[in-house]
Amino acid sequence: MQNPPKKLLDQVRDAIRLKHYSYRTEETYVQWIVRYILFHNKRHPKEMGVPEIEEFLTHLAVEGNVAAATQNQALNAILFLYRQVLQIELADRINAIRAKRPQQLPVVLSPDEAFAIIQQTTGVHRLMLQLLYGSGLRLRECMELRIKDIDFTQSQMVIRCGKGGKDRVTLLPQSVIEPLQLHIQQVRLIHQQDLELGYGATILPFAFNRKDPNASRQWVWQYVFPASTRCQDPKGSGIVRFHLHESGLQKALKQAVRLAKISKRVSCHTFRHSFATHLLQSGYDIRTIQELLGHKDVKTTMIYTHVLNRGGRGVVSPLDR
Repeated sequence: MQNPPKKLLDQVRDAIRLKHYSYRTEETYVQWIVRYILFHNKRHPKEMGVPEIEEFLTHLAVEGNVAAATQNQALNAILFLYRQVLQIELADRINAIRAKRPQQLPVVLSPDEAFAIIQQTTGVHRLMLQLLYGSGLRLRECMELRIKDIDFTQSQMVIRCGKGGKDRVTLLPQSVIEPLQLHIQQVRLIHQQDLELGYGATILPFAFNRKDPNASRQWVWQYVFPASTRCQDPKGSGIVRFHLHESGLQKALKQAVRLAKISKRVSCHTFRHSFATHLLQSGYDIRTIQELLGHKDVKTTMIYTHVLNRGGRGVVSPLDR
């Protein structure tokens, strides 16, 4: 007896996992594909093509007023559906009305502002903000740090599968080493308690759990910032301890900005912008900063040179002479 064919969304999930995309990408792609199907009154994607894709993307830009990055994300999800799942190559070029990408400069804190915000936080949230600012980490990179990725001897960290799936090495600030070591000692106690209770597993990247079934319980694979409770693995491999959720740090940062009375729109990524800008101001080579940030193209890093212009491209006003 043959097994019934898998549902479309299950096929999408299988294809994404075969490509070793992150769980977040999996959820995002599935959501966009569902929205695309619902927009066209639940028609099957096989019955649709370029005109329907253009109509959906145009709707997002014109009526949904989404950002250019959001529209591109939707397009990537739909293209993945057709090319990787349905094995359909779209012959015509997609000419939807595209959302405009604004030419915005990044928000940057002064060193005093960055420290003032960090001082308004405590515990693990302070430690995480210190790493965002002191090492130039993205929020997700900070959350997904594992014990094996931190090298206290060399004062550095290895960022695994950053944006674009690239690994890189960045610095570990000296001022963070002692509190981070104390924090890791507490994390080890939690892990030992989990093991004693018959748990202690975490989520492993890609298919590593098939290569080494015991790796998920090894100390080196544990998250540096584990969640306070255990949960069910969303991919179905049992009870695991995941990393902290981003929303906890985001809420703590919002409150810290308010307490520090900083009148700027500050997000976790603002600390990464500030890290790069302050290194440039200190005279570090832009290629070095590019490597620390993990940018593929130095043009991306060049945006941080805007602060060196000091307004008006470095021109001194005649009023100030």
